[in-house]
This record gives sequence, C-alpha cells and structure tokens, in this order.
Amino acid sequence: MKATYHRYTLEFKRPSGTSRGIMNTKETWFLVLQNNGRTGVGECGIFRGLSFDDRPDYEEKLQWLCQNIHLPELELLHYLREFPSIQFGLEQAIRSLHAAENLVLFPGEFTEGKKAIPINGLIWMGDPGFMLEQIEEKLDQGFDCIKMKIGAIDFDKEMALIRGIRKNFSKEQVELRVDANGAFGIGEAADKLRSLSEFDLHSIEQPIRAGQWQAMASLCKGTPLPIALDEELIGITDVTKKEELLQIVSPQYIILKPSLTGGFQGAGQWIELAEKYDIGWWITSALESNIGLNAIAQWTFTLNNGMPQGLGTGSLFTNNIPAPLEVRDGALHYNSSAAWDLNAVLKQIRNET
Repeated sequence: MKATYHRYTLEFKRPSGTSRGIMNTKETWFLVLQNNGRTGVGECGIFRGLSFDDRPDYEEKLQWLCQNIHLPELELLHYLREFPSIQFGLEQAIRSLHAAENLVLFPGEFTEGKKAIPINGLIWMGDPGFMLEQIEEKLDQGFDCIKMKIGAIDFDKEMALIRGIRKNFSKEQVELRVDANGAFGIGEAADKLRSLSEFDLHSIEQPIRAGQWQAMASLCKGTPLPIALDEELIGITDVTKKEELLQIVSPQYIILKPSLTGGFQGAGQWIELAEKYDIGWWITSALESNIGLNAIAQWTFTLNNGMPQGLGTGSLFTNNIPAPLEVRDGALHYNSSAAWDLNAVLKQIRNET
C-alpha cells in the first residue's frame, strides 16, 4: 500500500460571507491510496478558523499517516482522533480503494440515479441587495427550503429580508432556516430569538458561540424557535462527552459536518446519541470539493433522513473536481450516466501545489 497527499486550493466564484468574515479561497487536501493496481481517493477537508484540527502540525500528521498506512484502519482512526478531517479523508480513501466502481462508496438508489436528496438553498451574507438576489435565485431554481446566514449585517435589515420572504411565501411553501454562526451575545440572544420566531422559521443554528453549555441550555429550554447545535459539536471526540453535551443542553436539533466531527464513524456516534434523546439531526457539507461532497451525499442517503440536507455547496468553486453530482429542483442528484473519470481527477489533484 502506498499513500500520498496533495494540497489543493478551491477558488470561490464570488466571495462568500459568514459572521467570521469573507472567504475567497478554501484550502483542502486529498489523500490518494494505491494498492495492487487499484486507487482510492479521499478528501481531508480542513476548515481554517473553524476545524478542531486547524493546527500547525496538520501536514505533519498527513505525512505520518502516509508513512503508517500499513496499520489497521481502526488503529489509524484512533491515532487521528484529534484530526477529524484526516479521519474522514482516510475513511473515504479506503472505501474508494475497495469500491467496485470509481468513487461509488455507497452503491444504491442514489448512485443509480433513481432517487435524489432534498437539500436547502444556501444564502450567503452580504448587503441586503445581494442577499435578496440570492433568495430570488434559489426560489426560481425550485428550492422550498432556504438557509440564510445571518449575524453579519444589521439585524433589522436581516429581519426585513426574512419578513419580505414570509410576505410572499408561507411556511408551507418555503421552509426557512437561519444560521447565526454564534454571532449573538448571551444577553441579546433570547430577545432576538423572540423577534425571529414571528416568521415561522424552521430553526436557528448556533445562536451564541460554542462552549457556553449552560447559557445554551437555558436558551434551548425556553426558546420559541427550535435551536440546532453546529459549532458546539466540534472538538468533542469522546462519546461520553458527546452524550454529556446532549444531556445538558438538550437542543432541538444537531447538525453534523463529517469533516469536522470525525467522518462516518464520529458523525454516526452523534446520530445514535441524538436518536436516543429524541433530538433531530441533519447532515451538511463543510465547503469540501466534489470529492468530499460525493462521499457525504452517498453516506447521507443511506441514513434515510427525509429532511432537506445541507449539501448544495458543489457549485461554489471555479476549479472544483468534475463530478456526476447535479442540483435540480431543490435536490441533489447523481447522474449515473456520467461516471467519474478517475484519471482526470488524479491529474487535477496532482497538478495543484
């Protein structure tokens, strides 16, 4: 078995804004395995400024993995527990290596093109005109679930945008989700949740910053609007600690990004615990290329969660990896007649330095 890794910089088609700032590029890494004439590819989708494994020794850990790729998978995953995005890249690469068809990691009705995954349309932060333009575009594209990033511009202006949507579309016509990325202060969060609740929103993600368990528990207990934990899950790798968080905070939902929560295995633990405590959940990508998005989507389909998922990020980049993934009518489809060209994928990955 031989393993190599390759750094790749994804270029946004247009700057994308969150409460943490504007992004023009997104760094990612690819792990390539080769064994007995077969090749496997996985994406280690680090998210600088957010990932638990955003550390100076990240590339050093990739080097270590390539040098020790002969070890059993479970042993490697254990050694990589502080590097969830590398864990996920390894899981993908191994499954890809053994796949009967290139990058078809979870064969089934999704990869056969028979069924699609409902997804939300993502609205990035920006000035009100830009956000309204995105909203109209998503509605025209057939989305009936929209997720808006909030918390970066004036709250009253954000309220006006949401009010405008609701004036024209009821909650039965368009499901609205908002994501604050921890932008609200503890003292103001309850009032802002009350204000937002008048618009029949589905949920709000991470109203206050992560790590404030008691404050978040208080919000979740009295909220007029369902709260979903997102950043709150990042960095918790021990299953006992995961359960403790859910017991204390008792959120209405949790949101799982496999690149940030330990891949299939780590995210799967969160799902088991959420279902134990009757907490809803859904899956989102974390700005991976189409390699990572492909793996997340195929895995997500196997989970039989009928809610719209957060998997609509494949069209954000100018230099994404070509893939048979297509967004149509508010859903992610797999075009089974447009198979992966693994040689082209490897050429594109290796040419980027």
